[in-house]
Amino acid sequence: MLIVSLVLVAGLGSRLVYLQLIEGTRNRQLAENNRIRLIPKQPERGKILDRNGKILAGSRLSHSVFLWPLAQKKGEWSNTIRRLSKILNIPESVIHQRLEQAGYNSPFLVRIARGISPAQVTALSEYGSELEGIQVDAEAVRYYPNGDLAAHVLGYTGELSDEELKERKQEGYRLGDVIGQMGIEQAFEATLRGEWGGQQVEVDGSGQVVRILGQKPTQAGQDVTLTIDIEVQKAAEAALGDRKGAIVAMDPRNGAILAMVSRPTFDPNLFSTRITDAQWKQLQSADHPFVDRALQAFQPASTFKIVTTAAALESGKFSPDTVLPTYPSITVGGIVFNDWNRAGFGPLDFPGAIAWSSDTFFYQVAMTIGDHTLIDWTRRFGFGRKTGLELEIEESPGLVPDDAWKKKEFGQGWFLGDTINMSIGQGFLLTTPLQVAVMFAVPANGGFRVKPHLLKDNEESKSWRESLNMQPTTVQRLQEGLREVVTYGTGQAVNDPNLPAIAGKSGTSEDMGGGSDTWFGAYAPAEKPEIVVVAFAEKSGGGGGSVGAPMVRQVLSAYFNLKKKRASQHTKSWNQSQGQ
Repeated sequence: MLIVSLVLVAGLGSRLVYLQLIEGTRNRQLAENNRIRLIPKQPERGKILDRNGKILAGSRLSHSVFLWPLAQKKGEWSNTIRRLSKILNIPESVIHQRLEQAGYNSPFLVRIARGISPAQVTALSEYGSELEGIQVDAEAVRYYPNGDLAAHVLGYTGELSDEELKERKQEGYRLGDVIGQMGIEQAFEATLRGEWGGQQVEVDGSGQVVRILGQKPTQAGQDVTLTIDIEVQKAAEAALGDRKGAIVAMDPRNGAILAMVSRPTFDPNLFSTRITDAQWKQLQSADHPFVDRALQAFQPASTFKIVTTAAALESGKFSPDTVLPTYPSITVGGIVFNDWNRAGFGPLDFPGAIAWSSDTFFYQVAMTIGDHTLIDWTRRFGFGRKTGLELEIEESPGLVPDDAWKKKEFGQGWFLGDTINMSIGQGFLLTTPLQVAVMFAVPANGGFRVKPHLLKDNEESKSWRESLNMQPTTVQRLQEGLREVVTYGTGQAVNDPNLPAIAGKSGTSEDMGGGSDTWFGAYAPAEKPEIVVVAFAEKSGGGGGSVGAPMVRQVLSAYFNLKKKRASQHTKSWNQSQGQ
């Protein structure tokens, strides 16, 4: 008995030595983790505002469900997760995966669901005693009060994917964090995000809070004010309607974007909570709703004749008073290049050729100035590279083809026919609606390329202007031609006696079997422009003057009516403040 007693005491002593000395630090940590819970608190994301302070993206309170990994042992979670899966309609495998990612010894709460319904909150409360380690808390989630308005500009938020978490863990992101996924939400993530806070609390055996040991307040993200005018944006959205395409409205004096629309679109509110399979399938059935067509490249068609005119007059090979005959078609190297009119227009000068959009006029110009001059001026106008807009990740640089590019892509050099096609915005040339808006700003502001921007306080972009060093007569002839487009040419549909004088240009790409792309760009007032509007309709059929011009007129009408209304309200307020 003595020997047995000694063995038992020795075994107990050795076990105590092992637990207290060898494993003491670890066991104390486990005990502390079972007693002390860290409750992180997500910061409220900064608001996104329009130029007048109206909310485009904000936050609303919603209920989220969290797991506390330490509340149960690894093998004890199955029953809880099974019940939780039925209430939340989330696969058990998804919940197990989140728990595995966090680690079963993690002292942090792990979010498994956001934006749950009131019925689900009630159900979780009713089964609370059977759901050990489950906590329901209210937290701020992203909210877009105008639904899909300006969705491509704003973007959306969503939880970090596994890959994103690995890449951004060093920046302080953790499992379950919400991050901007596109648009302004992504571009200004660091500004909008804010800093996490939380509480360190002591809990009893049932998980109830006994006392708060420490607290770190959250720091809300900073607000971001855009150049977008929500009323102009609404008008542009209505003008484009259900057409697939884009509309860009911009101040030609400083590049401030007043509206930017793309169709088809999506509601970013869908991603503020867990998106359902049905919602995701519906989005996928649309024609690439996440593609911002205002920033994607297409053939600019005859709107590009602005560049061809500038290149011709600046080349020194044509005078401002040049008059050329026009024809139903011309033949070069055995290839027939038709005019859209198929009857010609007779003799035309540069303004007349712009007004009637004569193709054969610009074919002759292109053959005279050559590809090098035309390509050089295309690049001077900003084509072939990104504009500098804050949404750099989503913006296409477009394409300005040349001999080297064609040899690389097709194994053959540049032909005269390529120059002819390029002169009327066809062939390999690709430009974005935003780049086309920047092009229209050049004659509008007297010969300067501006940098488009969405951030209202982007001082560098507001003051950035690059002169194209064109002769005053070149700018004048461009302005005359664009004005004549509206007064008697292909853009008469944009003419409105109730609006200031408008200057513009239509464009229609070749029909490749799916319907032609149509363009119309304009600025107003013609004498002192303050807004440029470019409308693009993809595979719409018809012509730029008949499809695009009415859309542009609708946006311009809304802009100038809004301007009058605001001026009247301002005068009324001023009179009231003066006691009149």
